[in-house]
Amino acid sequence: MFDKEEILSVSQITNRIKQSLEGNFSRIGVIGEISNFKAHISGHWYFNLKDSGAVISCTMWKGLNNYVFFTPQDGMKIIVNGRITVYPPRGNYQLDVRSMKPAGVGELQAAFERLKQKLSAEGLFDEQFKKPIPTFPKKIGIVTAIDGAAFKDMISVAKRRFPLVELVIAPSRVQGSGAAETIVESLRQLNERSDIDVIIVGRGGGSIEDLWSFNEEIVAREIFNSRVPVITGVGHEVDFTIADFVADLRAPTPSAAMEIATPDKNEVLSFIRNFYNSAEQNLKELIDANRSRIKNILSSYGFRLPMDLVRRGEQQVDNLNYRLFQNIDKKLVSTSNKLLLLIKGIESHDINRALKKGFVLVKQDSRLITRAANFDSTKNTGLKFFDGELEIRQNK
Repeated sequence: MFDKEEILSVSQITNRIKQSLEGNFSRIGVIGEISNFKAHISGHWYFNLKDSGAVISCTMWKGLNNYVFFTPQDGMKIIVNGRITVYPPRGNYQLDVRSMKPAGVGELQAAFERLKQKLSAEGLFDEQFKKPIPTFPKKIGIVTAIDGAAFKDMISVAKRRFPLVELVIAPSRVQGSGAAETIVESLRQLNERSDIDVIIVGRGGGSIEDLWSFNEEIVAREIFNSRVPVITGVGHEVDFTIADFVADLRAPTPSAAMEIATPDKNEVLSFIRNFYNSAEQNLKELIDANRSRIKNILSSYGFRLPMDLVRRGEQQVDNLNYRLFQNIDKKLVSTSNKLLLLIKGIESHDINRALKKGFVLVKQDSRLITRAANFDSTKNTGLKFFDGELEIRQNK
């Protein structure tokens, strides 16, 4: 028989349990396997953490889960830190998660293989869906971090190989929490334009954690659904991501991606010159062959007798010869003019020619200043002339 003072209400005993649990488990780390993971429309995450003997409910609020660099998946083993909380109306306790990380690189690799198998089964890697890469793109979209070395390398390759091409940058984060969402948004922005011929998605090398945004399902599906052909250049040659399997073409590095996307101007000029020379030779051979054929016809028996038939035939041959050579001359002049215009068009984009005329490149913070509105008079300024470079330093 309990004393009257020992009889507690449901609320009282629940509150005592709440105080005891929350006081003794205010900061704990727990390892377990994710199950029943749900990302609510509000941005909060709800899931269970289990092992072979028990299950505990978990919540991770929006704002905290923004710092998680991967998307949790059922079956993934993770380590979380947080505190135990009790919800009195239901008498339930749960783990209020403050931080989350995979329980080792092996868990990320396992998640990689699960998603790879899932998307492969859906056909997202099939060759039949791969779009061809254009040979002479006018505009190339780039999805990467503009402050990274990969972006600078791609610009350098484009200038060297095909200076006529225009680069359209859609800046995005390429590492850490939220990076996958920014990559998806950048891809959508480029696909909304009608003038982009090919898109390069890339970043430099790093660990599996650094490259994880390119292993996210939302990035893979956005690449697959892209109207514009996509080339991936993520990490180093040995690095493979889910994005590489879905892309229309995979390059080992960002620089190699730009090499693939652009033709070599030297090869283009060489092709034009060779085409001009071979076309001239082919025309000469065609003329000689027709001249020989005409001579054979004129010397045949049918043209020797009677004389009026010969004279009439000679007149027709003369007319044909005149028209033939006239058409050939016009074709040669027209083709020559077109080839010269193409050569001059390519050579006119040589930056050294512009500098030699007296133009100057203005740089601040290693970036070209192309508009007066972008010039900052308080910053150091680099001036590139044809015969050298100067740097104007501002007194601070």
